[in-house]
Amino acid sequence: MLRFLGVRNLSVIDHLEVEFEPGLNVLTGETGAGKSVLVEAIGLLVGGRATTDLIRTGESLAVVQAIFEDSDGRDIIVRREISSQGRSRAFIDDALATSAALRDLGAKFLELHGQHEHQSLVDPAEHVELLDAYAAHDTLRRDVGERFGDWRVATDALERSQLSDREKKARIEMASFQLQEIEKVAPLEGEDERLAAEKHVLANADRLSRLSSEAYGALYEGEAAVVGGLAAVFKRVTELASVDPRFNEYAAQRDDLKARLEDLAFFLRQYGTEIEASPDRLQKTEDRLAALERLKRRHGPLLIDVLARAEELRGELRELGASEEQAAVLTERERSSREAFRRTAEVLSQARRDAAGRLAASLERDLKQLAMPACRVEVRQTPAAEDSWTIRGIDDVEFFISANPGEDLRPLARIASGGELSRIMLALRMATLSHAERRTLIFDEVDAGIGGAAADAVGARLQALGGRHQVLCVTHLAQIAARGSVHFRIAKHVQSGRTSTALARLEDEQRVAEIGRMIAGASVSQQVLASAREMLHARTGESENSAKGESETARPAKAKGGRRAR
Repeated sequence: MLRFLGVRNLSVIDHLEVEFEPGLNVLTGETGAGKSVLVEAIGLLVGGRATTDLIRTGESLAVVQAIFEDSDGRDIIVRREISSQGRSRAFIDDALATSAALRDLGAKFLELHGQHEHQSLVDPAEHVELLDAYAAHDTLRRDVGERFGDWRVATDALERSQLSDREKKARIEMASFQLQEIEKVAPLEGEDERLAAEKHVLANADRLSRLSSEAYGALYEGEAAVVGGLAAVFKRVTELASVDPRFNEYAAQRDDLKARLEDLAFFLRQYGTEIEASPDRLQKTEDRLAALERLKRRHGPLLIDVLARAEELRGELRELGASEEQAAVLTERERSSREAFRRTAEVLSQARRDAAGRLAASLERDLKQLAMPACRVEVRQTPAAEDSWTIRGIDDVEFFISANPGEDLRPLARIASGGELSRIMLALRMATLSHAERRTLIFDEVDAGIGGAAADAVGARLQALGGRHQVLCVTHLAQIAARGSVHFRIAKHVQSGRTSTALARLEDEQRVAEIGRMIAGASVSQQVLASAREMLHARTGESENSAKGESETARPAKAKGGRRAR
């Protein structure tokens, strides 16, 4: 459940804090007051795209913060920051989080339904997704996807072996050319790093020879050689140790230190004699590195990628030059993987057939309660042609509807009005959520294109949803607003030449006045206020009745309202 939302410097919102409650929370206000900005703020908290144009003019940082309460009553704090430099940071319980983590959290706690989401209903390609979501076919869909992937790999291998002679010859020539290019250089793993280090040494050979010779002389052969002077040093250290025991430790290290310095001296002498400035060897090293770099540019970017590409080319050449026996193996592999996909997809198809009738009946039942009493729905499932099989399976699914008596069933995309689409989307959500755990549902103007009895029916369904879930609904219709268990009004104000949005929780006569404004507009008479009062009383009574039986599972409100924006 979304308990608290705080917004600072986002679009027209200066500073706003609000505490939501269980049940149906309605948000009303004039067009452009900032209702959708509030919904967008919630969208940012669940991984929505953040852009600098969301930041309030003149500010350097926009911040959105929320407190979610999980099923165990534990609070989870989520914060999203957007800077004017284009950087976006997210935090979950004060720990940095990725956008993916926000999306995962959002999927757990809430569903956000925007103003134009119902347009997905007019795309038949999305209908199979709606059916699978209703029937919870997640495991079946995953199995079908895996079998489809295996089939595609086998199909690609077979197609490479069955190219026409001309295509096969061209592919063989290209693969052979690329492989020969790599094999001619014959790179070894890690060779480029080793050669780069060797090049650095060769390029500094004179300096290295001089430094090693000088260091050897200072240690071993010079008049003031360090190793030769150690005897005098340790003679004195031994005398010191005879007086002060603290020198015993250092005196005991004499032989070890002398051995280490002698090892270093002998290594310096050998290094100096072996290192040689060789322009020819340096040139060969640079040429070899250049050849490796060319391979890395064409097949890399890393040398290990070049080696992997060589193996890939060898495999492709084996497939392209496959014998009849090998071709038979590839053919059988393609056939068996296609059959495995088809069998798995048929299990999903049967599950869809079983669910299609239930979904249609559920939609008809809910649409009757949404002022579409004569509506008939059919979820049609037809086999797709084999060349149209996809990771979704082997079916085409499309919703057909008859909205009025005497009309034939027709594709949903061709006959539904905007208001009908809104109600169908709401009915689908009711059906999908029937088996879901308690969560927060956010509807941004689900009332688009409806009015009258339809609006009252939609309000009743949202009210019923509020009995099982927390619902936040942005609405322009009095019939829906009157059914809210909590009512917030969003308004714009201009002060000192700046526009800002404020949000306030409405109580008693404030709510009557707002419902009256929604009914009549600017001119609100006493008769309109009386109608608003009667509407609120009637809908509140229905709300109390529908809440019976839910009181044991619904959590009591922890907050007492929202805070006005500053």
